[in-house]
Amino acid sequence: MGILSARRGRGAAAAPALAESQAAAPGAEALGPLLAPLTELRGVGPGLARLIAEAAGGDRVLDLLFHLPERVVLRRRIEDPAEAPAEAEVILSATVRALRAAVARTGRPYVEAKTTAAGRPLTIRYINGRLAWLKEKLPVGQVRYFAGRVMPEGAGFAMLNPLSAAQEASLPLAEPVWPLVRDLSQGRLAAAIRAALDRLPELPEWHDPALLRREGWPGFAAAIRALQAPDGPLPERPRRRLAYDELLAGQLALGLVRRRVRARPGRALAGDGALRARALAAFGQPLTPSQAQAVAEIDADLAAPTRMLRLLQGDVGSGKTLVAALAMLRAVEAGAQAALMAPTEILARQHLRTLARLCLPAGVRVELLTGSVKGAQRRRVLAGLAEGAIPLVVGTHALFQESVEFRDLGLAVVDEQHRFGVAQRLMLAGKGSQADMLVMTATPIPRTLLLTQWGEMAVSRLTGKPAGRQPVRTTLHGLRQLPEVVEAIARALDRGARIYWVCPHVAESEASDIAAAETRAAELRARFGARVGLAHGRLETEAREAALGDFAAGRTRILVATTVIEVGVDVPEATVMVIEHAERFGLAQLHQLRGRVGRGAAASHCLLLYDEGLGHAARERLLILRDTEDGFAIADADFRLRGAGEALGTRQSGLPGFRLADPVEHEGLIRMAHQDAELLLEKDPRLASERGRAARLLLALFGREAAMETLHAG
Repeated sequence: MGILSARRGRGAAAAPALAESQAAAPGAEALGPLLAPLTELRGVGPGLARLIAEAAGGDRVLDLLFHLPERVVLRRRIEDPAEAPAEAEVILSATVRALRAAVARTGRPYVEAKTTAAGRPLTIRYINGRLAWLKEKLPVGQVRYFAGRVMPEGAGFAMLNPLSAAQEASLPLAEPVWPLVRDLSQGRLAAAIRAALDRLPELPEWHDPALLRREGWPGFAAAIRALQAPDGPLPERPRRRLAYDELLAGQLALGLVRRRVRARPGRALAGDGALRARALAAFGQPLTPSQAQAVAEIDADLAAPTRMLRLLQGDVGSGKTLVAALAMLRAVEAGAQAALMAPTEILARQHLRTLARLCLPAGVRVELLTGSVKGAQRRRVLAGLAEGAIPLVVGTHALFQESVEFRDLGLAVVDEQHRFGVAQRLMLAGKGSQADMLVMTATPIPRTLLLTQWGEMAVSRLTGKPAGRQPVRTTLHGLRQLPEVVEAIARALDRGARIYWVCPHVAESEASDIAAAETRAAELRARFGARVGLAHGRLETEAREAALGDFAAGRTRILVATTVIEVGVDVPEATVMVIEHAERFGLAQLHQLRGRVGRGAAASHCLLLYDEGLGHAARERLLILRDTEDGFAIADADFRLRGAGEALGTRQSGLPGFRLADPVEHEGLIRMAHQDAELLLEKDPRLASERGRAARLLLALFGREAAMETLHAG
């Protein structure tokens, strides 16, 4: 994941960046009122401030101003309740005739006010209303104005819980409605927002004037006022303006960090290619065009005098490990060591087997370091790394433990990088002086998210499959066809096939009718006996790894599993994948699961079982998967159909925490912001121009403290 993420921010957190920027950014003092605590607003005490902070996601005035309405109630002024349109709000005047307390048949108390409007009876009811308070608010014999919906009732009309006021001007024709939390009313929030708008300063413009003219966008303060105090429906242009502000802040922050990363002192890693040549000869197949391109891009980074930070995106089965191995061998040719870190031991052991096949024929030693490597073997590996006798090591998080020392770590490779935190990745790179870093993922990342979350990294993409890999035929089957699917599985077993059967849940749930892995395994064992294994996340690690090992060795032929097999399971003999309730998975996750088959030379099949009652959107997703194996096309489609929060599956849900922008709705703005930020930083890398100084205010507004520190650190 990107090392910068959008933050809601707090006044205390934003203050250092603001203070450092004031000297270089005239007008920065204007941010003071926006970064002040909510309690500085008139009428906002500590209790109300806590409620507003909970609703707005922050305790600053700026957080409140960024808490935009979700809709606007539009009202018409009418004289006669008979003129009221159905399901629309109106404002009308009525004379109060009588009030009384009553109890509904449901037992709920209410207050009923009898009024007349334009000579017609109008009954107004307030659920849970207090009679004494309403008598003061609606004195008998007085004219009052009411805002709400009018409904026919008998010979007259009725209104339920309308707003009321003594003056018509107190009931606006357009009233924004904000998201609330318990005990916070629209009225109290509206009053606080009015107080906040009074403090809203005019800030220097950070956008290019030509862009503002082309898009018809107002200034920053005008955009907030247009959305927080609208005189009609929520306007689109001010909202796009603010969304673009947030996106540009993110892209500038990533651009600054990217430049800092590229400028970090490193060292050139160059070799004669001899080890690589022997490894490729052992591999026996040429590189695919995209592998060759990725290797060339990585080589250029390794040869540069700055440190590499590159993301290698490889679709399922695209040959990422071979590219990583060639990069690691280059480091060894240059006299350094290389380490590959994987999130699980089974994946680490898989990489060890691959690297051993490539590197041992080249005379390069490869060792494993995981939590299960203990005693004399562990001491031998640790000594070999410290002395430099072990040039290549594969492991899990055990690699960055304090006891692990390298003689000269030149390249750190992290696989399935989204499973590691930034700190863990940097801890591994920190084991070497000026070590380069290559991070890999088998999950295709939508292009839009590459710009917002991985923007500080250079990116290489592997497309296509190595020679010998077969396409996977994907078919859809309603759950009513389950008996036929089981018979097809029986025929496949007779032909010697190995089969994955994936279920979304581990145990039966009262809240769900989804077949559980344990239940399905029991049912399949009743038919196929001991040939059925079971693996899921609630098993002890040893039991789960044993189940996976039995399947890989052929001791079991059907593996019933949850998504624990999504990555890191490499069984080329497996040719059939069955996924139950496929509509419950994201497209990217389904694509990952499908990638567990088709890894050998035999024809492979993926059967997606779905609930026949699924909706149009869910069916559209499954059809996309049926019709293409292009993981990048699937990732982009998943992003648009499900949104950023789900596009990469639940394990990668730490995606952009945007407040004003929607990564799907504003995808075009993300690309604009990326290009805009690149151009600005190309012309003004220190943000010292008039526009650059305004852009510093933008960074402070959106809590991009890390980028500000990068600027000041040079």
